[in-house]
Amino acid sequence: MSSRRRRAWRASDPEPAAARTSNTVSSSPQDDELAGTEQPFVSHLIELRDRLLKAVYGVVAAFALLCLYPGPTHLYDLLAQPLVQALPVGTKLIAVGIVTPFLIPLKVALLAALGLSLPWVLYQIWAFVAPGLYNHEKKLVAPLVISSSLLFYVGVAFCYFIVFKTAFAAIIKASPGSVIVSPDIEAYLNFVVTMFLAFGVTFEVPVAVVVLARMGVVSVAQLKQWRSFFLVGAAAVSGIVTPPDPTSMIALLIPMYLLYEVGIVAAAMFIKHTQAPAEDEAPAP
Repeated sequence: MSSRRRRAWRASDPEPAAARTSNTVSSSPQDDELAGTEQPFVSHLIELRDRLLKAVYGVVAAFALLCLYPGPTHLYDLLAQPLVQALPVGTKLIAVGIVTPFLIPLKVALLAALGLSLPWVLYQIWAFVAPGLYNHEKKLVAPLVISSSLLFYVGVAFCYFIVFKTAFAAIIKASPGSVIVSPDIEAYLNFVVTMFLAFGVTFEVPVAVVVLARMGVVSVAQLKQWRSFFLVGAAAVSGIVTPPDPTSMIALLIPMYLLYEVGIVAAAMFIKHTQAPAEDEAPAP
């Protein structure tokens, strides 16, 4: 480029040289708004990995303890006890697969280890999330985590000790006389796991009510007005989840409605005691 053309280009340039210099400086990596964020992000990933590993270690430790005592076979015998008591005298469960008698008890022990270590797993999740929460948020999350675990255990125990006792007796009694009821151990395990999950989740009604009310999706007044609608929905869920006998349906319907009432009372208390302060608080270190 000739000197005359360079002078003409500089003269027609609307941006002063100082502005070009400042733009160059402002776009440097030191002033980039994303600069320096890579290390905190990596540290969060490392923290998440450590928490997940600790949760897995807890499950493995519980599985090892259950394998040592009482043992996978005894765990399955305990799980099958409600059905065995309802079967005719001398009738037992059968195993269709060749390795089923070995694998199914191990699966039961693993599922029991997951349930036994659930508080430890939830604690690891809480320990990872808690540093980024405000104090009023911690007042909401910690009780919900504890109550959800307890309610899940109560639902599983209610299904095992009450529902199975009445449901299996009704099913065996209603079977034709020409049929010998000898369920497969794998089919029984699948049925039991499905029922445990169904009852454990349905017993989380108070937690769901509290969360919805605290998030502002519904109000406590609306929850009180929707009692009749919830009763109809709970009856439908009970009819789908439970075995086909009226006793099991009623055994689930009554606790669900009572838990709904408990959730309304708990929602009013949580909304009152977990409100954010007037001025934003800094997250706890």
